[in-house]
Amino acid sequence: MACHNFSFLEKYDMLANIKSGGTFLLASPFEPEEVWEKMPDEVEQQIIDKKLKFYVVNALKLDHELNLGGRINTVMQTAFFKISGILPEAEAIEALKKAAKKTYGKKGDAVVKMNWDAIDAASNAVKRVEYPAQPAGKVKKPAVVADEAPEFVKVVTAEIMAQRGDDLPVSKIPNDGTWPTATTQWEKRNIATEIPVWDPDTCIQCTQCSLVCPHASIRGKVYAPSCLKGAPETFKSVDAKGVIGKAFPGFKYTIQIAPEDCTGCGLCVQRCPAKNKADPSKKAINMAPQFPLRTPEAANWKFFLGLPEADATKLNPTTIQGSQLKRPLFEFSGACAGCGETPYLKLLTQLAGDRLLIGNATGCSSIYGGNLPTTPYCTREDGRGPSWSNSLFEDAAEFAFGMRLTADKLNGYALELVDQLTAAEQAPAALKAVAQKIKETDQKSGEGVEAMRTLVAELKRLIGDGSCCATCKSLLSVADYLVRKSVWAVGGDGWAYDIGYGGLDHVLASGRNIKILVLDTEVYSNTGGQASKSTPLGAIAKFAASGKGQMKKNLGMISMTYKNIYVAQVSLGANPAATVKAFAEAEAYDGPAIIIAYSHCIAHGIDMVDGLERQKVAVETGHFPLYRYHPELAAQGKNPLQLDSKAPTQSFAETALKENRFKQLLKLNPDAEAMLQKAEKQFKDNFVMLQALANLPQS
Repeated sequence: MACHNFSFLEKYDMLANIKSGGTFLLASPFEPEEVWEKMPDEVEQQIIDKKLKFYVVNALKLDHELNLGGRINTVMQTAFFKISGILPEAEAIEALKKAAKKTYGKKGDAVVKMNWDAIDAASNAVKRVEYPAQPAGKVKKPAVVADEAPEFVKVVTAEIMAQRGDDLPVSKIPNDGTWPTATTQWEKRNIATEIPVWDPDTCIQCTQCSLVCPHASIRGKVYAPSCLKGAPETFKSVDAKGVIGKAFPGFKYTIQIAPEDCTGCGLCVQRCPAKNKADPSKKAINMAPQFPLRTPEAANWKFFLGLPEADATKLNPTTIQGSQLKRPLFEFSGACAGCGETPYLKLLTQLAGDRLLIGNATGCSSIYGGNLPTTPYCTREDGRGPSWSNSLFEDAAEFAFGMRLTADKLNGYALELVDQLTAAEQAPAALKAVAQKIKETDQKSGEGVEAMRTLVAELKRLIGDGSCCATCKSLLSVADYLVRKSVWAVGGDGWAYDIGYGGLDHVLASGRNIKILVLDTEVYSNTGGQASKSTPLGAIAKFAASGKGQMKKNLGMISMTYKNIYVAQVSLGANPAATVKAFAEAEAYDGPAIIIAYSHCIAHGIDMVDGLERQKVAVETGHFPLYRYHPELAAQGKNPLQLDSKAPTQSFAETALKENRFKQLLKLNPDAEAMLQKAEKQFKDNFVMLQALANLPQS
């Protein structure tokens, strides 16, 4: 039996099925002399009772020394063969090296050598633990969820989390298919071996760490100094400065990490622009071992969550800082560490989560967005948050369009009833006044939406139980639809470019106020890495084993031809400010909109900590140009197309080789260099065309 993550000892019954006298291999950050002091007593008692042979290997140390990119599978396989005795050690190592050559040969000699080095190092790193006859008595297994968790979470969700879901009676499962939101906060997966640590003295308060975090596990808040009363001893704060300080003079500012929810991907460190002048190797965010930080930072996180949210009227949500001081309503999903998709979803909930309806295509975003037993979509303090549902792979646009039509129909009916109230002679003056304000309120901005909510609340108060007349009774049932709903279809490129494109095009062509978010990884990520029409020329993928021979479909350009669709191509790694602006503009636009968001992915064959850098390179080579096409600008006599990236400054043919999806091409296709050069030329030609369109005079 092998355990590849030390924290699993706290979460699962790892040794339930191991036989007496068996062998247990643990990937441990602790040496044999100290590991017994760090494990839960319950696990140690099982080891003692079953008389297990117990071995440890510090796989994470080898990962750092050999730059394995967080992949310890080769280390653990080697350790397994060494202690199992299935083959003589020398013969096992030779077989493992042959297997590594066969498995990773297509990815290049450097990858093969890296695995060979890991095999040699792991063979010498496995150590047996001589344990005492009793547990250390230092650590106890924690409860599956905290005591303050809701009853349903404790009774149902926790049982599934503990892998005891098969034992739950059917009567415990919701019979209407709805599940509570905001439940990922109770998981506390503790999968990160290292987490970010904030240096307040170096921080420039740009909040970019929060913006790019895939799991919403690093956040910023600004608050009055009096709120620090009762703060834990290790809680950090600093005077608010810069843009934030001007909006909130005299306030304190904190960046806080959720230590048990962070996946340790390191994107926040990679993105941080601040440098420690005393030590240039350090930034305002730096990675450190999670284990010793877990307890104090968990207390800090709990205190942080209790701090008040920033006054929304002082925030400009179209800016990075303004958006990141709003609470994310998408948190701690089960997406890959360093995921390129989830930061966009998180941003969407920060801008419009209180009124958001999502129809989600099947794919990665439906798995981490609605996978049982927990749900990452959550609510703000007043209980408002996104409504989310998944239908099929191919019909997300139509599915969301149904939500849009329903909301519009109910809104129209509610407005008809408001008109009837306004025209009724017997209606009280106060009621007529509120009804008139409802008709006049502009809900284009979040402030307008909140103003409408206030008016609707007053309307309901004046109507009471609706028994005064049939109009009031009917209005009471649909009054909430007077508040603007933001309806989005969300999915990946497999849906948007391929399987669901017909429906997507039909919905956009309707002219209705429906939004599309394409999380563009340029490959079918969830189903195993098949090529899509978004896959670029030359990329290796399933069904494109020798490199895709066709250029990437220009979904944005196709959408622009309708003239009334807001279209944006965005990249958080290349232009975060334009990304935030595009989301805000698309959400506020009274018409159809599509945002195509470049999302780095593990299927690209990259180290995910470099994901944002790969996004930047994709833009700088012309592979993924950034722009916003805003139809309202044409009505002002301006060119609706605005470029948010410059002409290509790097060679695609050269930089693409840092991703295995392109690097493999050199081994598998004799025309590889010609294909990459062709792709580079077509990317440059495409940018020239965009420049020409952006410079066209407007009549």
